[in-house]
Amino acid sequence: MREAPIGVFDSGVGGLSVLAEIQRLLPDESLLYVADCGNIPYGEKTPEFIRHRCSVMAGFFQQQGAKALVLACNTATVAGVADLRRDYPEWPIVGMEPAVKPAAAATRSGVVGVLATTGTLQSAKFAALLDRFAADVRVLTQPCPGLVELIENGDLHSPALRQLLARYVEPLLGAGCDTIILGCTHYPFLKPLLKQMIPEDISLIDTGAAVARQLQRLLAERELLAEGPARAAQFWTSSDPEHFRNILPILWNTAGVVQSFKG
Repeated sequence: MREAPIGVFDSGVGGLSVLAEIQRLLPDESLLYVADCGNIPYGEKTPEFIRHRCSVMAGFFQQQGAKALVLACNTATVAGVADLRRDYPEWPIVGMEPAVKPAAAATRSGVVGVLATTGTLQSAKFAALLDRFAADVRVLTQPCPGLVELIENGDLHSPALRQLLARYVEPLLGAGCDTIILGCTHYPFLKPLLKQMIPEDISLIDTGAAVARQLQRLLAERELLAEGPARAAQFWTSSDPEHFRNILPILWNTAGVVQSFKG
């Protein structure tokens, strides 16, 4: 069971940023990744639809013998993680949430910006995070329609992307934000571009590394940490495998076999 793989999924390629953090912290683990690109973006879908997709993904990873499940998607976590934990009580399951707590602790100006999808920002879970951790901090939220779609196409540098990103970031900087939460798993891929656009003293915070640490804790508690060597990561997509295959070298830094996901 120790050498069983870990299943990770997202609505698209954004979860590869989380997969990279897991691989960095747990290099002996074998990884499975499903990109539900045929249904992206989750943020525009109903909670019922997203819960159904979460159930489909969980069933697939169970069939693959996965020893743990990671929801590398804020929107999927909000809609579906509670149901999955109820349905699979013995399975280590790790979800995502915007990094409100560490951002509130890190800010010096007392003003924190959040870049996220509309679905995440409108969720009750996000509101609860603000109530719990940001009572003494001013939090400015910025929905970012269009960013996910550009990143899904492997666009990390174009003038169109830079223009869109500037439109979302400049109001946050103008309001005095010194800490910006990247509240979608796609957005860490924009860190190099963002760092060109913002002052050096602005902190960018995402939750990929924290998810990897939580996964490590849960596996260690259950004595499920692999001893290696890890097998090559396996990839599936519910959209065009050729498109995902072309994106992998850009976002994963290496080529890989991509299979069609029929679930």
